[in-house]
Order: sequence, then C-alpha cells, then structure tokens
Amino acid sequence: MRLKISLASGNGEYRIPYNYNYQLSSLIYRKIADLDLASDLHISSDFKFFTFSQIYVPHRRTTKNGIISRDGKLEFYISSPNDYLIKSMVESYLEDPQVVFRGDRLLVEQVELLKKPEFKRSAIMKTMSPVMARTKREDKIWDLNPGDRQFYTALQGNLLRKYRSFYGDYNGDEYVQVVPDMGSVKRKRITIKKDGVETYHRAYQMYFNVEADPKLLEFMYDSGLGEKNSMGFGMVGNEND
Repeated sequence: MRLKISLASGNGEYRIPYNYNYQLSSLIYRKIADLDLASDLHISSDFKFFTFSQIYVPHRRTTKNGIISRDGKLEFYISSPNDYLIKSMVESYLEDPQVVFRGDRLLVEQVELLKKPEFKRSAIMKTMSPVMARTKREDKIWDLNPGDRQFYTALQGNLLRKYRSFYGDYNGDEYVQVVPDMGSVKRKRITIKKDGVETYHRAYQMYFNVEADPKLLEFMYDSGLGEKNSMGFGMVGNEND
C-alpha cells in the first residue's frame, strides 16, 4: 500500500535542509498509531518493510542552505507491503492532523491512499528516493555504483532476501534485471546525522527498465529497491508517477 502525504507550514515560506532523511524517518515513526509496532520497528535490526520518497516541493527555490517552499507546502510518499502498518499511519494522521518535522509543527492537508498499479513481467520505473547498493570487501562496507556489475547483483540479492523475510519463502523465478537509463543517473551524497554521529552514503536517482516475476516487482514497489529503505532510500514508482 502507498500513501501520499501533503503538508503545509501555515506560515508562508518554509525551509527544508538538503539532508533530511533522519528527520523525515522520525516523523514517520511518530505517526504510527500502534505504539508497540512503532517501537518494534524502531529497535529492529532486521528489514523494516517500509520506505519513503524524497520530499517534493511544488513551488520551490534553492539556496546553499536548503530548499525553500515558497508557499510552505510540501509532500512525500510512504509505501509498505505491510497493510496494517499503512492503516495504522492513516489512523494516526486522521486522529491528529499535525506532524513534527525538525521541531516545527506542520499541518496535514491531505492523506491519500494511492491505487496500486498492475504489474507485468517488465516495466519502466524511476527512483522516488535514491537507490543504494552495497557490498562487503576486506571487512569494509562499500557503496556500489551503476557502472559496477555488482551493483545489480546486490539489488537482486537484497530484493530476494527481503521477500523471503517478509513472506517466509519464495519459490518463483529469481531472475531480476535492472537496466538504467544511464543518461538519467544522478549521484546523490546523503548525510544522515543520528545521535550526533554523521554517516555518508552514495546513492543514485535514475529511470530504469526492470524485468522480473510480477510478484517481485509488486514487492519492490511496496518495500523499496536496495539498501536502507526505511531511512528513505530506494522508493520506486512508475515512470509517470
């Protein structure tokens, strides 16, 4: 299931920093009505099975310190294969139509449950938040890039592991082919500051062709592609989303 959340500051212009993943993730956890579920997800070291998009600002200007929403409006998307998690979020947004983002109270203007597309064997998709793939070499974790073949085998392996973890098993065709439009690839360097510690991640925005079992494509749409989905990486959508 997938939600579109529309917010407004109520005070005219509103500034959004370029590195907001941790703050937006915190907002999402606070808006899960089932507090036990929110706590279990937050402390889990396993897959959390949700993802969210970058923030979209319809009327914007950019500065060196961040993005300015000219009218104070912004929106983002949340997606999960866990229907109960999405319903719990809807309940919370309806009960309290406010959120706290970076210490600021924003009004919830709209919560929209989006219709899921039908999935066939292949599709043209795009990233709605940058996708990240990693590997371990010599006891170190390395971020991979779309010019490296291992980038794609890492995406395939991660998707299959997540599917099996969520559903318990997968007995279908394991073939997953991701072919990016290399002209659309943009590298993003995302800084996440948590508990005073900063970590840096290289991730990529792109349009891409994908071929796989429709069950895997649907799961990828719901849960995200690649690593750290619950920290705002790897949300994907149809090319016209």
